[in-house]
Amino acid sequence: MRFLHPEFGWYFVAACVTVVLLRWRLRRPFVAVSTVRWLAAPVYRASILRRLPVAVFAIALALVGCALMQPVLPYAQAEIRSRGLDIVIALDLSSSMLEEMGRVRPPRTFQNLTFTTQDSAAASKSVKTRLTATKDAIKTFVASRRDDRVGLVVFSDNAYVISPLTFDHEYVIRYVDLIDDQLLRGEGMTAIGDGLALSNYLLSRQSESAGGRNQVVILFTDGENNKGRDPLEVLGESNAANIRVHMVGVDLEEGVRNKPQVQRLLQSVRRYGGRYFNATTARDLELASRTIDQTEKGVLVSRPFVRDLPVYQWFALPALLCLVAAILLRAIPFFIDYT
Repeated sequence: MRFLHPEFGWYFVAACVTVVLLRWRLRRPFVAVSTVRWLAAPVYRASILRRLPVAVFAIALALVGCALMQPVLPYAQAEIRSRGLDIVIALDLSSSMLEEMGRVRPPRTFQNLTFTTQDSAAASKSVKTRLTATKDAIKTFVASRRDDRVGLVVFSDNAYVISPLTFDHEYVIRYVDLIDDQLLRGEGMTAIGDGLALSNYLLSRQSESAGGRNQVVILFTDGENNKGRDPLEVLGESNAANIRVHMVGVDLEEGVRNKPQVQRLLQSVRRYGGRYFNATTARDLELASRTIDQTEKGVLVSRPFVRDLPVYQWFALPALLCLVAAILLRAIPFFIDYT
């Protein structure tokens, strides 16, 4: 506890001393008689309890003086503000996402890029397809991003917004569950550039009033770009808009990964501040999601400050009670001072 105005206490003490001196100077005179020695005997001495009203009144004055000095209790507080991210997840829905994770595949041609019913039957017999494993990793990632807005974009021949940026993560997870091989039926190509461009557009439109939140795109794909815009060009646009892009290769074939076009894409992702994860198993997908979750953190601002809590009532209320008690005691004949 401390006092904001301790000088008020000295002023109050000076005022009390002045009042006491004036009262002493103006006290009533008395006549001395020869029997004064009898009054000095112990049997005639007044009880000390008769001074109780004066003592209670003095305590009340002391408490009033403490209250006038404005006592406060200083305490520290810390204001913590968490500013999350705007994250768009771009999911590849090309026909190859229906293949089983880790499956040995023949070289891909334009003819086998088209979705067929045989692919659907094979996918249904497998334990976990690329799409299923990726959906599980996405749901785990979304559930862990408490302070972030998350959006969802899918792409194949074209790109589509499944969910705008939202804090309702249960809503996003339900839409992830609804994604299946029939969602983009009739498409089967891999338009990575279009998926990234739509993600950038979604971030730019919904982040205008978000107060400068950091923006991230997470791309899940299992192939190379073979339709639509050039992803290198779109990555340059992302970098110009301060959008960081991470890429997760979902069981990406070594032959595809070593192609010059794909290597330039991976190098551009790294050059612009993003990371590439090669996930050949469902466990690798979960690990990639956790790594991105640990890497992409929102801004946490902590601002400590000290406040003073006024506690004058701790003194003012007891002073009032003492003052009332002193007045009541003076009304009792035993405590009346006749001198």
